[in-house]
Amino acid sequence: MSRKQVFTGSPWEPLVGYCRAIRIGNRIEVAGTTAMKEGEVVGVGDPYEQTKYILQTIEKALNELEAEMSHVVRTRMFVTDISKWEEIGRAHGEFFKNIQPVATMVEVKALIDPLLLVEIEVEAIID
Repeated sequence: MSRKQVFTGSPWEPLVGYCRAIRIGNRIEVAGTTAMKEGEVVGVGDPYEQTKYILQTIEKALNELEAEMSHVVRTRMFVTDISKWEEIGRAHGEFFKNIQPVATMVEVKALIDPLLLVEIEVEAIID
């Protein structure tokens, strides 16, 4: 099967040795994605804005692999403050209201940068 990868220029991709997204056959996996743009955190202090930015980044990665958000079957959200679940969930719902993939949201102690509030990964299957 062919293997296609997407890189976003994150400083961590070459350091850690991973890509943003990978497609093998009809399956796509998108790595944990945060609200980082050119080394700066987007939406500092705002979990809703961070979630929107993350999902836009994920959508671009999927598009590069000839997929759409409608192909997403699972999302995993890692959040540093579960009490902000409604703000994060509202942004998630704006992207997935009609798709309704299975979703998990868990609170974690920290992300790679203390200003990051949310990290999301997705799985997609192209039918």
